[in-house]
Amino acid sequence: MAINVYMSGDQAEQELRSLFAWLQQESSVRRQALLSLESTPPAAGEMGGVLEGIKVVADEGFQAANFAIAYASWRATRSKRPKVTIKQAGIEITLDDADPETVEKIVTALKRDAP
Repeated sequence: MAINVYMSGDQAEQELRSLFAWLQQESSVRRQALLSLESTPPAAGEMGGVLEGIKVVADEGFQAANFAIAYASWRATRSKRPKVTIKQAGIEITLDDADPETVEKIVTALKRDAP
């Protein structure tokens, strides 16, 4: 299962890096998924591309609830909360909060395509 996480807003790149670091520290996510930062290819004359999102490639044992709880925990620490879009297998959800309903939305969306 591949999950892509995108953010929009003034601090999107900084917030993506923050969430990436948070997810790497969550053993329940780290054990069952490979995490990577995804960037656009650099344009002519640029040293590097623009950070676009986080890619989570999960194995069969991946628990969507662990990802959702890690996301909600991270989100609760943010003073400015960027809009976050999570895409997986043609399913896309956009979030702007970290309440319990948000966790349920993530779990439901990620389980739709689960084997």
